[in-house]
Amino acid sequence: MKISKSLLLLPSLSLLAAAPSFACDLCGCYTPTLEVAHERPYGFYLGVAEQFTNFNTERLDGVKQPNPAGEYIHSSITQIVLGGTFLDNRAGLQLSVPLIYRSFQRQLGFDIDRGRVSGLGDISLTANYVILRKEGLYHETEGSYSKDGKTMSAPQRGEPDFSATINLIGGVKLPTGDTGRLKENFKPEVEGAPESGIGPHDLTLGTGSVDGIFGIEAHVRYKAVFFDASMQYTVRGYGDSNYRFANDLSWDGGPGVYLYRKHGNSVALQCAVSGETKGLDHFQGVADPDSGVTTLYVGPRAIVNFGRVSGEIAWDLPVIMNATAFQTTADYRLRAGLTIHF
Repeated sequence: MKISKSLLLLPSLSLLAAAPSFACDLCGCYTPTLEVAHERPYGFYLGVAEQFTNFNTERLDGVKQPNPAGEYIHSSITQIVLGGTFLDNRAGLQLSVPLIYRSFQRQLGFDIDRGRVSGLGDISLTANYVILRKEGLYHETEGSYSKDGKTMSAPQRGEPDFSATINLIGGVKLPTGDTGRLKENFKPEVEGAPESGIGPHDLTLGTGSVDGIFGIEAHVRYKAVFFDASMQYTVRGYGDSNYRFANDLSWDGGPGVYLYRKHGNSVALQCAVSGETKGLDHFQGVADPDSGVTTLYVGPRAIVNFGRVSGEIAWDLPVIMNATAFQTTADYRLRAGLTIHF
């Protein structure tokens, strides 16, 4: 099973932008969906997100296998984010703090091991900058008469038919999560015992390494239709217990439509497509055969924005799950987030 990684950040800074939220099962990454008015030169936000991933399918080189030991991981990650936008909403900073809880059952030698791990994950600090922001012509709404019909309100500036933004993203992930599980790699395998699809790298709360984060995010909207696309590359450093997680590439996005948009409030529905690809991790300089993965998830995402509050909920189903060697892989993933903008 691959608990990979990634950590993208920051909200889309375009008006009425429905920003995608990266999801991973090592850092619990979350990107809040915020709608930031351009007339505000800066703003702060506080968000919380929950991601639950059910790992219950055994695969050998990507092909489904029986699961006689009933191996599983139920992974719950609560993500707390604090961020701000500056410079006419062109720049932003975000601090992401994941709290992780996992219950599991796995084959361990000739025995069945049941347990749980919980605690702080790897904290990340990320920044972004809007390199492109374009909008179409604004349309003024007609003034309206008062109830007595004697006075008329002034015309108000409406929203543009078209908007587009491109953000560059960079940051660092810090080794704050416990890596004690990685020490299990030093234990010798039990000869003749059934193979397990859950390894120490699947249960660790952190990588033990300082990692670099690089990404790009784009949003385009025409009237009620929009399209998001995000990509992020994580460069892994050397971690604890002579274990190094592989670099990985993650992506998220998809087409969507606003079901309601008025006075800065909105309700949107998106077909979310997300995934990642990474090579093999290394232990003591030797490749770990059951650590590579390429996945593709598809599912619906609902996004709402009302005043200073925004939120989203998504259900992800794997349509591609190519895992190297023998791994316990994901059956589905549920995500939800709530953000308050100050």
